[in-house]
Amino acid sequence: MIIAKTSKDLDRMREVGELIAEVRETLRLMVKPGISTLELNTTAEKMMRDAGAIPTFVGYKPTGMTPFPFAICASVNEQVVHGFSNASPLKSGDIISLDMAATLNGFVGDTATTVAVGEIADEIKHLIEVTEQCLVKGIAQCFPNRRVGDIGWAVQEHAEKFGYGIVRNYTGHGIGRSLHESPQIPNYGRPGTKEKIRAGYVFAIEPMLNLGTYETKTLKDKWTVVTSDGKPSAHCEHTVAITAVGPEILTLTKKQKAALSKPKMELAAA
Repeated sequence: MIIAKTSKDLDRMREVGELIAEVRETLRLMVKPGISTLELNTTAEKMMRDAGAIPTFVGYKPTGMTPFPFAICASVNEQVVHGFSNASPLKSGDIISLDMAATLNGFVGDTATTVAVGEIADEIKHLIEVTEQCLVKGIAQCFPNRRVGDIGWAVQEHAEKFGYGIVRNYTGHGIGRSLHESPQIPNYGRPGTKEKIRAGYVFAIEPMLNLGTYETKTLKDKWTVVTSDGKPSAHCEHTVAITAVGPEILTLTKKQKAALSKPKMELAAA
């Protein structure tokens, strides 16, 4: 069952969305050659806890899994999602996907971005750009009476123009009091299919594109997902509320919101 949010619920989700967006943008500015993902994780966790929030990922334990030990998923280069933080310094030419979530006043905000470390190859820069474009196109389908399949179709249609592999095994999702709620939102699909979108729903839209094959595998830690061919992967995500007049991105900073003349309609890949 998809859980619609009340206006009070949405106010709380705006608050946590803004907080996690501030964390995301702080980490984005910290990314440079020589910094470690462990340093990024430490900063993220401190920011969340200092704001009175809980790092949602810490201790997160899906059925049959060990608890996730970090506040962020830090996935470098060929790592798609769920990467573990460590003390190894990032190098110029790397890319890093930073995925993070916080729980505040009972509601969760979830966001991700892929950031270049120093100078990166043009083909990888283009991969990140297209992933961000896919996010915008997916969010643009979030209107009442459209279908969840429309979101996946919009992402797939754009990504396949460039021959990128669309990750199949991991999807976007509903979000609210829990990190993962119904429905699942794949990054592929057919228009006019799956669940009807209604005002009050809140979705985490998160395209994951690979430079090569869409196929992935999981490392021995049972969490870190990598591309099967070792080529880079990019990932970005926003938490989005469906309102009567369309999508509202909840995971924007105050500054980003102020920059939008029509925050519910003009979409930005932050």
